[in-house]
Amino acid sequence: MSTRKLNIERIAGRSLLPVTLSLAIGLASAVFPVFAQSVPTDGSVLPFPAEPMKGVAQPRLQDSTMEWPAAAQRLPEKAPNILIVLLDDVGFGISETFGGEVHTPTLSRLAKEGISYTGFNTTSICSPTRASLLTGRNHTRVGSGTIAERAVAFDGYTGVIPKTAATLAEVLKNYGYHTSAFGKWHNTPAIETTAIGPKDHWPNAYGFEYFYGFLGGETSQWEPRLTENFDAVEPPHDDPKYHLTNDLVDKSLKWLDNYRAFDPDKPFLMYWAPGGVHGPHHTFPEWTAKYKGKFNTGWDAYRERTFKRQLDMGVIPADTKLTERDATMASWDSIPDAQRPFQERLMEIFAGFVEHTDTEVGRLIDGIEQRGLKDNTLIIYIFGDNGSSAEGQQGSISELLAQNNIANTVEQQMAALDKIGGLDALGTGKTDNMYHAGWAWAGGTPFKGTKLMGSYFGGTRNPMVISWPGHIKPDGKFRQQFSHVDDIAPTLYDILKITPPKVVNGYDQLPIDGTSIAYTFANADAPTQKKEQFFDNNGSRGIYLDGWFADVPGPFIPWDTPASVKRLANWDSAKDQWELYNLKSDFSQANDLAAKDPKKLEELKARFLALAEDNKAFPIGAGNWLRLHPEDRIKSPYSKWTFSQTTRRMPEFAAPGVGRESTDVKIEAEFSDNANGVLYAVGGAGGGLSVYMDDGHLVYEYNMMIIENYQARTSKIPAGKHQIEISTSIPKPAGPGEVVIKVDGKEAARTTVARTVPAAFTATESFDVGADLGSPVSPVYADKRPFEFTGKIDEVKVELVK
Repeated sequence: MSTRKLNIERIAGRSLLPVTLSLAIGLASAVFPVFAQSVPTDGSVLPFPAEPMKGVAQPRLQDSTMEWPAAAQRLPEKAPNILIVLLDDVGFGISETFGGEVHTPTLSRLAKEGISYTGFNTTSICSPTRASLLTGRNHTRVGSGTIAERAVAFDGYTGVIPKTAATLAEVLKNYGYHTSAFGKWHNTPAIETTAIGPKDHWPNAYGFEYFYGFLGGETSQWEPRLTENFDAVEPPHDDPKYHLTNDLVDKSLKWLDNYRAFDPDKPFLMYWAPGGVHGPHHTFPEWTAKYKGKFNTGWDAYRERTFKRQLDMGVIPADTKLTERDATMASWDSIPDAQRPFQERLMEIFAGFVEHTDTEVGRLIDGIEQRGLKDNTLIIYIFGDNGSSAEGQQGSISELLAQNNIANTVEQQMAALDKIGGLDALGTGKTDNMYHAGWAWAGGTPFKGTKLMGSYFGGTRNPMVISWPGHIKPDGKFRQQFSHVDDIAPTLYDILKITPPKVVNGYDQLPIDGTSIAYTFANADAPTQKKEQFFDNNGSRGIYLDGWFADVPGPFIPWDTPASVKRLANWDSAKDQWELYNLKSDFSQANDLAAKDPKKLEELKARFLALAEDNKAFPIGAGNWLRLHPEDRIKSPYSKWTFSQTTRRMPEFAAPGVGRESTDVKIEAEFSDNANGVLYAVGGAGGGLSVYMDDGHLVYEYNMMIIENYQARTSKIPAGKHQIEISTSIPKPAGPGEVVIKVDGKEAARTTVARTVPAAFTATESFDVGADLGSPVSPVYADKRPFEFTGKIDEVKVELVK
């Protein structure tokens, strides 16, 4: 009876939280002891049943005895605190700890105190890696075959971690841990991040007692779109020393102070995943300055230097080969002299961002030590959720240009950059900059590929360091055993002697896919215990099987989105050409054996299909669906909205498609003399749309990803009540837009937007009425953000026009 749950109701196509019997069990146990005894107490069913009262209840109070039951001890004595650090978009060859050229003092310090891994793998992309880490299961098995914003209606790609896959936090909380998560979440459907919810897929609903960070895939480091538990919160608007990574450390230490004050006898789990160093690459100038001139020989030379150091340090086997640059990727020699300062600065900023992030991780660990907690804290530091990101393409001042597949040139971007401050504007809130894909490829030395490629280790291989004072003895040896991010949860269950539960909150649980790596703690040379692992991302896929690896690079080229469009149009996964590598003698996937050993290749191909089907990865390449059918992007089911002046922080994916679709917007407002302030806005400095008042003039401004800007401006609007109507006609995604502005029924201005943004201006910026929260769309009012409207807005009505 304890494992039953009521049927899930469906209203308006949305799943409501199932009503489980766990609450009833806890209440009934005091009255009906037999009912409580029917619930297993071995942890196979969570939550654990309530402990029976030890007192005796008699009819008379005088004859009764009262005694609270002792708290159940379900963890080993001195169970460790657990800190999991997960950086973002950093490749294998970045950190000096693993042979790269970026200073990472904290990673190096922990490596000396603990052990390092060079055979550790991720899924090659954000949301899937996080889902796999938290659940111990393969990404598609838990509905996370692609990022939350690209979710589609196939079981393995919904963007929802099912309740049949309890997270590490849910399990450990039931065993007595206090749990917290800081930073990037990226495992909530993009249309479920509004203030009204539903919030059953937010961090707190997955076992974390406290959350502080951002729900989407990226955010500005200067004006992040923050959430604390279930509420949107704002960073300071006027603090020149504010940076999100610093803020996350401060909040983490405050949480630890509360933990230490209120319930220090229980261990804690902290999942710490900063926005660093995902784009946009934002860091303070002094961190960038540390790397001035250090990359002027380009990415090809960087790879050569890094490869030599990796060999000298023993990071990679002595017989490892340095893989060649892909024919579709630019060489450094091909970069014109006029562009090189731009490309070098982008890499300098990235390197500074990495060092700053790692240093802040060190401040967090120092804080743990200062509070007397470090000696009993197990630290798992995963240096990246995937390989380095090539999404900057040729180098970018607005990284979502690539996600939207908007054609542009480096010259065009540099010209736009000159208008907002030149190279000094890079890394600031004025840009959403990302480095050239060549740097990402160099950051994956010695491997092929980058982020988004499940086939090559340049997309999946990430450094990892584990430190556990008194339990893990440093030996200076690199662990090369093949392991995967889905191994983290079972490793922790293993050391805590927890058998993964069969039922959690009334849900029968999916099997755990990962394998504990605790066997490597004391033996660097222990044989790999993981027998197989499948990878799939955008049709770039692979399978590891007993030391062999077979893969298909796939149709999507991460560093060349325009070329990928043509490849995708004619792609048939059944006709893909597979590659085969013997990892026992080929660490870097340099020697393709497909032609020499077709029998082995067919064995691995067959096993891949079986695993893909079992893990709900069909159809292969489902992550590309929206690249072929952008109209199927997840979005609000509504076509009409009514907003008030207090409507704020409506995520772009849930908001009306102003600037992307044909819309009719009507504003009823009372204006003051020489009114100022934003009427409504969506997006940020990297791209967006804002309608605002400028000394009595209404201004419509379309920031087309910084590289183009379109405006319309009315004559002065006198004080008093007025109706504003803004009609926009966009016949097709990315097509031109015709904008007509009327004041009190009369045309007041118009403009043509030559091309519009088809998918999204930003990942986490919001639609706001009466202000422009977060990153400001227009530089005109950037120093006055959030530039609140000085009048009164009665209502804003938005309707999609078909």
